[in-house]
Amino acid sequence: MTNGFEVLDVHHHVGNAFRALGGAVDSAPELDENEYQRVELESRLEIMDRSQVQQAIVIPGHGYHRSNGIADTRAENTAIAAYRDRTPERFPAAVGIVEPRDADASLAELDRCKDELGLVGMSFHTRFQGVSLDSQWVLAYCAHMAEIGLVPVVHAMDDTPEEALWKLAVVARSIPDTPVLALDAFGSYEATRECFFIAEVAPNIVFDTSLSYNFDFIEDFAVRFGPERVVFGTDLYSYPVGRRISHILDQIRSCALSDEDKALILAGNARRVFGIGERP
Repeated sequence: MTNGFEVLDVHHHVGNAFRALGGAVDSAPELDENEYQRVELESRLEIMDRSQVQQAIVIPGHGYHRSNGIADTRAENTAIAAYRDRTPERFPAAVGIVEPRDADASLAELDRCKDELGLVGMSFHTRFQGVSLDSQWVLAYCAHMAEIGLVPVVHAMDDTPEEALWKLAVVARSIPDTPVLALDAFGSYEATRECFFIAEVAPNIVFDTSLSYNFDFIEDFAVRFGPERVVFGTDLYSYPVGRRISHILDQIRSCALSDEDKALILAGNARRVFGIGERP
């Protein structure tokens, strides 16, 4: 444990961030697939161990190639389940992806991800998916996910029109009895302040800490809305970029919240939202 606290990071991507964010398509080292997976996993575990992060929830990167349509998406979901299964003591759960581009064909993929792959949620990052977050297909997928027990994991970077926070509220309000995990919503001062309003509008949203530059504002948020509305997340990629755990972790450990509240933010809330049991 980290200073007496168990840490479960809800926001680890498996993939190449450079390709998703405009970098060179050959930014990854020239390694065969098996060697790349070995090096990537070693890098991730070393980062986690260095910061005393015991566990993480893994999500495919949204910059994967999609020339074969839904077959490529299915392959990503199968791969993230396998990644989880290789080291389940460190990665107790995994989240998949469906693409609005695939319309009603993605409904069957949601069922496969739940029933066959055992995924706990599905990630939306609409800046990379070619639609607005309030797309009718996103809403349809979330409605089906609520029925079958998958958690919507929604990237909500307010400086991107496709992921505006008011659209996050539209999604959450469409399934008010289902928890919605918002990633990256505290990414700027203005967005953080807006989250105070969005939290009132949609009380089923839980917010992760990724991309925040300072925990002070999130601490105020947790005092006002309850620590159960915040989870620790870092947006880690691990290889070949993003090789650090967020400085927010140390700020959470040293903040004025009670140890009980800190424990909820660092692990307990994530276990509740995703239905993950305690570590053996």
